[in-house]
Amino acid sequence: QVELVESGGGLVQAGGSLRLTCAATGRILSTAIMGWYRQTPGKQRDFVASIERDGRPTLTESVKGRFTISRNSANNTVHLQMNSLKPEDTAQYDCFLSQIDGMQVHVHWGQGTQVTVSS
Repeated sequence: QVELVESGGGLVQAGGSLRLTCAATGRILSTAIMGWYRQTPGKQRDFVASIERDGRPTLTESVKGRFTISRNSANNTVHLQMNSLKPEDTAQYDCFLSQIDGMQVHVHWGQGTQVTVSS
């Protein structure tokens, strides 16, 4: 069983910064990829960023140059540093952990943390 706990969301003015943290506990395997999606009411959940256990990041185009994802594999924690925030970044940010276990892909989700960027 895997549990993800997020923190760091909040309200910030446009141009400001926030740092999200997601801590994973439980059965974490070497194949685990961690990252973030975001969702606004009435819309689908969109990919934001992910990072593999060896530190290789992937970011969606709209956040490149503004967001950075990092990971501490020793304690299974991932951080999303968000700079130069824009009102369109407003969303609930959901942490995920995806790993192969028993020849199946398992995806686990956190409870989400709200990010609101005012103009």
